[in-house]
Amino acid sequence: MKKWQIGMLAAAAVTVVAAASPAGPAQHDHHRRPPAAPHEPAAAGGSRPLEMGQAAFAAISEIVASLEADPGTDWARVDVGALRAHLVDMERLTVDAEVRERPVERGLEIVVGGSAAAVEAARRMVPAHAAMVAGARGWAVETEDRGTDLRVLWTTGDPAEVPKLRALGFFGLMATGDHHPHHHRMIATGRNPH
Repeated sequence: MKKWQIGMLAAAAVTVVAAASPAGPAQHDHHRRPPAAPHEPAAAGGSRPLEMGQAAFAAISEIVASLEADPGTDWARVDVGALRAHLVDMERLTVDAEVRERPVERGLEIVVGGSAAAVEAARRMVPAHAAMVAGARGWAVETEDRGTDLRVLWTTGDPAEVPKLRALGFFGLMATGDHHPHHHRMIATGRNPH
């Protein structure tokens, strides 16, 4: 057997083993919980349900599990309601905001409008998030509250990054970075930067 055929068979075997395992293939969904504890009953067919429900509920559940697992959690400071309010803002911004984007020199100008609730969510979320992402990526950001909308100007000094900024657009830029779970934990423990 040739080396490439052996490699193909090995890859196929790994795929079959992963698919046949009780947990199924590796999940990339951050809203899944770890396998159930031994005392939890199995569903019909021997598998345990993993889905925690709607995304905001799953995010809250994830943070609550993290807080319970941490012996250093200061329960007097925990505010799960603040996390829920932030998740509502995320929903309003993602679903209800009306966004206009315009390429500018070295970047992108974004105007976030829409319903009053969407604009309020933008006011609470965008300045802090944009500054965090811009600082981490070496980009520059300016936000301006204009009453009925929020203007955001993203720019970069690196000409190679300009197409990326424009391609990501508002929603891609808001989703950039892996700090969201840590940010959610901060909000839930009374350290809300918004």
